Amino acid sequence: MNINNKHMKTLDYYVVDVFTDSRYKGNQLSVVYTDEELDINQYYDISREFGYSETSFVNYSTSEKVFKVRSFTQAKHEVIGAGHNLLGAVCLALLKKWDIFKDHGAQPQVMIKDDRILLDITERQGLPYVGMKQNPAEIVKTVPAEVIARAIGLSVTDLDLNGWDINIVKTEVAHLMVPVKNKLLLQKAISHKSLLKEAAEKFGFEGCYLFTTNHPEADHLAEARFFNPSIGIDEDPATGTAAGPLAGYLEKLGYIKKDIDFKILQGEYINQPSVIHVKVADDGIWVSGSSVIVMEGKLYL
Repeated sequence: MNINNKHMKTLDYYVVDVFTDSRYKGNQLSVVYTDEELDINQYYDISREFGYSETSFVNYSTSEKVFKVRSFTQAKHEVIGAGHNLLGAVCLALLKKWDIFKDHGAQPQVMIKDDRILLDITERQGLPYVGMKQNPAEIVKTVPAEVIARAIGLSVTDLDLNGWDINIVKTEVAHLMVPVKNKLLLQKAISHKSLLKEAAEKFGFEGCYLFTTNHPEADHLAEARFFNPSIGIDEDPATGTAAGPLAGYLEKLGYIKKDIDFKILQGEYINQPSVIHVKVADDGIWVSGSSVIVMEGKLYL
């Protein structure tokens, strides 16, 4: 059967792997270039069709003179903050040599929904290396260990790492920081979706960021896993909006110092290893990394 697509509206799309310099690693992100805002249901339908944790929709606003990004999950949730959804979109624009910073002077920036994010752009190993500035970390509240232990299939003693509390920490997005005693227990953890959703709603956090600083890879600050069933993400391979709060939390604990670049490993147990660079500054937290293009094509509306 022949289908005539001649009169259908088409949009260019790309798939990039984010927080990595190698294809088929990192966090997969679909990016769709739009000339104008779409109907909200079109955002939902396209995001569901791609099937990745998030899909970003981008365009350059001539009126606002800024590169604009909107991102959605498969579960009809719009994502904000400086995470892989933003990093991948910016790296794509740089790789495709789109002129998105022509009106910015010395300080490049982009807009995610309604928020402007400052950027620092360099190059590493022939790829764009992009830093995104998040707000300073704010510790919101502590969550009881027994609540979270049940939700991730571990015991309370499994969550005893240096005596650190399980705290909700926010830069742009409030995520739960969950210390885990060691790497073996981190690997053992599972997401009990209903219990995690219940805890997130009760205590007011979005995702659950499990991490351990007790592991053999000396060049990484921490290894992490991220569960966020409330917005349709079973496990995310790289989560910039959680890595920033983790760096801020560890700095407040006195575990790391400001103005030093650290690496967080994530996605190892779902075969999508990702490396997220973090650096705490006096006026915010820089979350940085690279991306590579895996595929591109056209979709029909």
